Amino acid sequence: MVKYIGDKNYEHGSKEAVGVLITNLGTPDAPEKKELKVYLNQFLSDPRVIELPKILWQILLKLVILQVRPSKSAEAYKKIWTKNGSPLLDISKRQLEKIKLSFSTSHPNMIFEVGMRYGNPSIPNALRTLQKQNVRKLLVLPMYPQYCAATTGSTFDEVTNVLQKWRWIPELRFINQYFEDDKYVEALSNSVTSFWKKHSKPQKIIFSYHGIPKKYLLNGDPYHCFCLKTTRLVKEKLGLSDDEIMTTFQSRFGKAEWLQPYTSETLKELPNKGIKDIHIISPGFSSDCLETLEELEEENREYFMESGGEQYKYIPCLNDDDEHIDVFVNLIKKNTQGWM
Repeated sequence: MVKYIGDKNYEHGSKEAVGVLITNLGTPDAPEKKELKVYLNQFLSDPRVIELPKILWQILLKLVILQVRPSKSAEAYKKIWTKNGSPLLDISKRQLEKIKLSFSTSHPNMIFEVGMRYGNPSIPNALRTLQKQNVRKLLVLPMYPQYCAATTGSTFDEVTNVLQKWRWIPELRFINQYFEDDKYVEALSNSVTSFWKKHSKPQKIIFSYHGIPKKYLLNGDPYHCFCLKTTRLVKEKLGLSDDEIMTTFQSRFGKAEWLQPYTSETLKELPNKGIKDIHIISPGFSSDCLETLEELEEENREYFMESGGEQYKYIPCLNDDDEHIDVFVNLIKKNTQGWM
């Protein structure tokens, strides 16, 4: 028998609130093996992330991967951990506060929470907090510009899994993607322009996106197309030629073929082709995290420089830049029309 969760403190006639749940992928609680084991177990047990027969995958995960990978991941996280903890969580909190401030005067009945798909603060806890504050209309904003089943789709799964257990389900709106949003394209383009004013324009700018297994694309996931279109929109906004840009994919896992070209292999090859001055940007991430601060800033820099590269610079994510916050504020306003 399912036990449905209701708000026992609700009073008829009380003022209803509009809730906005901002979500991102997540982070371990600490850069240590124990915490990484918990985090990776949750992450890699998601059937949206690993589309393999559950029983066989769980055996491999428990007996092999979780015995080896947590230690390696912990060392990587230690390199980027700050006095405020996880960069992703710290940036997410700053984004949340700036977004809240933008609505504090005009929409006092709007309540904001941040929830991570994996780790803490969790989506279930964030939703429970919103429920306790009489939220009857809920907007979910996954901070993934390009829709992907393994990220955006998984977020939808988690949110609806929680809401299935609520006695009184709120009216729900869900933002699938925003890579085509004019303000997002402009903010991304402006970040490149500003960076070039400080560091000059390189021979080539690499747009590196988190990869997914190629079979996900072949089975109908639109993510690959959305990444390519993001690059094209920014290229057109900046007035660049095809020779000045390149789209690659990073962070592959396992032995299966993933989306290509691979970022790491591309960076090893470019110097031999005469491309020795590059900038790299990762438009699939709304906040800097392990995949940008450690994988792009450090690991891939080494690949490029050791292969004969001369200039390698990473263009940071939009993070809590005011123009980026305006993107989210605009999205929230647009998707809550009729609710205020």
